[in-house]
Amino acid sequence: MIATFINAFTVILGGLLGLLLKKKISSSFKDIVMTAAGVTTLVLGLGMALEAPSAIANLFSMILGGFIGFALRIEDRVLSLGDKIERLGGSSASNGDFAKGFLNSSLLFCTGAMSIVGSIQAGTTSNYELILIKSVMDGFMAIVFASTYGLGVFASALTIIVYQGFFTLAGGYIEPILGEVGISAMASTGGFLLVLLALSLLNLKDSKTGNFLPALILAPIMQYLYSLLPL
Repeated sequence: MIATFINAFTVILGGLLGLLLKKKISSSFKDIVMTAAGVTTLVLGLGMALEAPSAIANLFSMILGGFIGFALRIEDRVLSLGDKIERLGGSSASNGDFAKGFLNSSLLFCTGAMSIVGSIQAGTTSNYELILIKSVMDGFMAIVFASTYGLGVFASALTIIVYQGFFTLAGGYIEPILGEVGISAMASTGGFLLVLLALSLLNLKDSKTGNFLPALILAPIMQYLYSLLPL
């Protein structure tokens, strides 16, 4: 869990720097920053998605996961959770920026390959290198997000602790069950989600990325079913 706590700390530190810079950054410069963040997220997501063991398995994971997520209204519930956290913190209304910052930061920091593979690696072999590299990257992205969305980025540190903490503590049980291919399928599906998030950050299409989160769980299952086909 040490690496996960370090990751959460770098996000908080980056968030603090982002808040300090927020007052000094013009709206036009913020657009430039968000465009850069969107393009970076798009490239990272594409790189991960292209590592998919089977594009067909990923396709079904995204379709079925999307149906489930939209039926459960996952993104709306996460945004509502962000609003509740904001009210508990005593913050005034922020036109939804807090909730958006919480949602987008949580998606960016927790759906990547480094988050899943790195956490399992830390829990099973005590190798923290991947998570530490991710921590540095997340810290810089937290600066960008906090300068745009504000305090919501800090709440995403809790998501990191819960999400990565789960994979770290349960890694010894998860890895043998999913296997290398299953973990790879889950990680590549995370890349698909990052692409959707990037499209939203670039204002190209609001795909309600949070509703596709069930695809992460379905990815290893779809990959296993695909492997059973007589192809």
